[in-house]
Amino acid sequence: MKHFHDKKILKRDFSPWDRVLLFNSSMRLFPRKLKSKWSGPFEVTQVFPHGAIEIACPSRNRVKVNRQRVKHYLGMPNEVKIIEVIYLNEP
Repeated sequence: MKHFHDKKILKRDFSPWDRVLLFNSSMRLFPRKLKSKWSGPFEVTQVFPHGAIEIACPSRNRVKVNRQRVKHYLGMPNEVKIIEVIYLNEP
């Protein structure tokens, strides 16, 4: 049984300058349906060997958190929205 469970677990590898979302554990105390449990994005500054990573927060300089409390941020790197304008001329 444990073997099947361990096969399904995905190993999350992080490197410096990755962007991540941080799990907010205090959301369990004040439940709201539509409020997100993830905050961020934050940048990874350092990766430690035994499952800890250090992220840069705007309120504090750096915070060391467990690897299980973060996930990769899949948004655009600079949050730039590209808009293409097409002009139509009448024939």
